[in-house]
Amino acid sequence: MKPLASLRRYTRVDWTRVATRWLPFADAATPELPLGQLARLALFQVSVGLVGVLTVGTLNRVMILEIGVGAWLVSLMVALPLLAAPFRAVIGLRSDQHRSPLGWRRVPYIWFGTGAQFGGLAIMPFAILLLGGDTPVQLVAGHAAAACAFLLAGAGAQTVQTAGLALATDRATPQSRPRVVALMYVMLLVGMVGAGALYGLLLADYTPTRLVQVVQGSAVASLLLNLVAVWKQEPRDRRRAQDRSPQVPFRVQWARFTAERKVTRFLVAVGLGTAAFNMQDVILEPYGGEVLGLGVGQTTWLTGLMAAGAIVAFALSARLLGRGADPHRVAACGALAGLLAFSLVIFAEPFGSAGLFRVGVVLVGFGGGLFSVGTLSVAMGLDTGGLHGMVLGAWGGVVATATGLSVALGGVLRDLFSSLAASGALGEALNQPAAGYGIVYHIELALLFCAIAAIGPLVQRAPRISPSPGSSQPPQGGFGLADFPG
Repeated sequence: MKPLASLRRYTRVDWTRVATRWLPFADAATPELPLGQLARLALFQVSVGLVGVLTVGTLNRVMILEIGVGAWLVSLMVALPLLAAPFRAVIGLRSDQHRSPLGWRRVPYIWFGTGAQFGGLAIMPFAILLLGGDTPVQLVAGHAAAACAFLLAGAGAQTVQTAGLALATDRATPQSRPRVVALMYVMLLVGMVGAGALYGLLLADYTPTRLVQVVQGSAVASLLLNLVAVWKQEPRDRRRAQDRSPQVPFRVQWARFTAERKVTRFLVAVGLGTAAFNMQDVILEPYGGEVLGLGVGQTTWLTGLMAAGAIVAFALSARLLGRGADPHRVAACGALAGLLAFSLVIFAEPFGSAGLFRVGVVLVGFGGGLFSVGTLSVAMGLDTGGLHGMVLGAWGGVVATATGLSVALGGVLRDLFSSLAASGALGEALNQPAAGYGIVYHIELALLFCAIAAIGPLVQRAPRISPSPGSSQPPQGGFGLADFPG
């Protein structure tokens, strides 16, 4: 019996080790935040991804093609949630200082955002149907209702993400935060990819009734996902509920937060890098089709290629940060990867190489993933006296604003420079279809260089090794971005 018992014990221990080693992000779990609770908490990112795909992708296409709403009007409605982006820092600080009778800080704001999401998605299908009406009253009501719906859904998603990330930061240990960040990004990507595929199947045979069913089903799904995500996640603190000390106004806390020059430099770097990676969002597939002659099916795969590069970046950044790598350096490496990526995309046109273009697209996702995880890890690790909500709100506000403005600017600049090139105003050499795209890609390269210059002085210097006595060799040390002039 003893050999059999030993065999069973060895098998059990071995399988436990294998499960922990191969289960994705199992090492992000801690006694304070077990894997089951961590996986549930990450579902709020799935909810945010679902809302993002629905508002920016599915409904965008339906409004323009099936209903015939002007593209400029749809663009304005999609951009309405950007009005709430600068207030994410305020929302985060309010969640930091919130005094609930139950002792909660984050959960009330997550539910407030969830309610706004649900309300926006509940209104949205009927507002869109009114836009297809024939009478002036229907059109006016449709415009007002659609604007309200997009604003509610977008602002709710931003509130949920800000408070949710702050709750994850509260519960994660400093050592596990890098892996928690990577998991949150992966779940956001899972939500976006899964929702896009599901909406494509459900709306393959489009009817107005089916649209109403899909959007309202998404509203219920977002509500249930966030309910499961926050269930018994935030501990109740009675002392916080009984605290009657005066709350510090936002302007005072913000002044303290930005008093350090490195914080302002960090937020500038986040804005520059985010804009650089997202300006190509609306022109990448048209570039592949118009310039490289790729078909619709071939350009559709570009989103998957970019997502694959991002997933590799998430896994790699979690491993590097878990081993103590400087998150500033990880973000800077992402920007460097972006320089190579956009260079390959640009050179794909003169070489006529679709393969070179696809490699560049994968590297765009890879570099953007490293940059995003690195900067979010920096934000989660800033010492702000427990004000994680304000810090993550500031990071999220900069990311959302830079993303929206850069996406809109990318399309405008491409159209502007393409028109100038076609008219011959830019010279004979640039009178070609790739001119407008190439100029936008070169602007992205310039933004990446600026982001590297901004984040460089924040990178921790490598420890220098003093020379041995009597040695004529100068001190050795690692040359990095921190050695660039700031």
